[in-house]
Amino acid sequence: MRTGTGFWLRAAAFAACTASASFAQAQTFPSKPVTMLIPFAAGGPTDVVGRLVGEHMSRTLGQPVIIENAVGAAGTLAGQRLMASPADGHVILIGHTGTHAAAVSLNPNLKYRPVEDFAPVGLVNTNPIFLTVRKTHPSATLAEFVAWVKANEKTASNAHAGVGSVSHTTCLLFNTVVGVKPNGVPYRGTGPAMNDLVAGQVDYLCDQAVNVAPQHRAGTIKTLAVASTARATALPDVPTSTEAGVPGFKVEVWNAMFAPKDTPAPVVTKLNGALKAALADATVKAKLNELGAEIPSAELQEPAGLRFFVGAEIERWAPIIRASGVKIE
Repeated sequence: MRTGTGFWLRAAAFAACTASASFAQAQTFPSKPVTMLIPFAAGGPTDVVGRLVGEHMSRTLGQPVIIENAVGAAGTLAGQRLMASPADGHVILIGHTGTHAAAVSLNPNLKYRPVEDFAPVGLVNTNPIFLTVRKTHPSATLAEFVAWVKANEKTASNAHAGVGSVSHTTCLLFNTVVGVKPNGVPYRGTGPAMNDLVAGQVDYLCDQAVNVAPQHRAGTIKTLAVASTARATALPDVPTSTEAGVPGFKVEVWNAMFAPKDTPAPVVTKLNGALKAALADATVKAKLNELGAEIPSAELQEPAGLRFFVGAEIERWAPIIRASGVKIE
């Protein structure tokens, strides 16, 4: 079939109009407040990081960044909300290891594809994970806790923020490494889970420094190990998992920013610029460091770097989850 010159002229004109519209949209963006969806309850690590970064971004963008805790479906409800939002950049999401990596293998009915169905904006931060137990727990070391949880597997209670959450998947790695399947106790976020750990209602929780550090310093919980190769700057007195005798328990969690699929590239660029400005700010960096968070490399702060990173993380978590046999019903 032959295509006439008129067709190509019309196609070129359409492309030019589309590019012009995208440019115009970027010039006026944001024209109203930006909503930042957080997958879990207020007070948890992702919420705290999102609020800190969002406050600085609002100054760069010239519009308020309003936090909305879209809780449900093990954190994946927020992703569904983002998919249903207009692709104009006025609704963004802070996703993380659970919602955009582990969920792919955990949930056969996941309603989105993390790589294909969102426009990546940039990686926000990475965090070490700590294994903590209630203050009254008989274990004083990680080795003692491993022996205890093996002996009390049927009654041991492992608090987490829902199947697929960071607190769930990281403790799932620990449980898989030591060979136990304790009772999981789900919460609407790690804030409520930590409250019950402090109250002695559950036995253990895997969580980030933003939740762990204040309680550790106050002596209301016991922190047995950090799941990394080096001690955490936020809690240098806590041994690494290798030092504590469980070298296979190594994991790092992350938060990242996404926009709806098909968000115009100039709008993503503007959001990315605001994110990078926040991460470069000395005050924001100091506060993130206080929380135990680390600033990602310049490459991972870019949309292309984040897209590749998410794909690699999905592949990384797949064998861990397969070995555990855990699925979201």
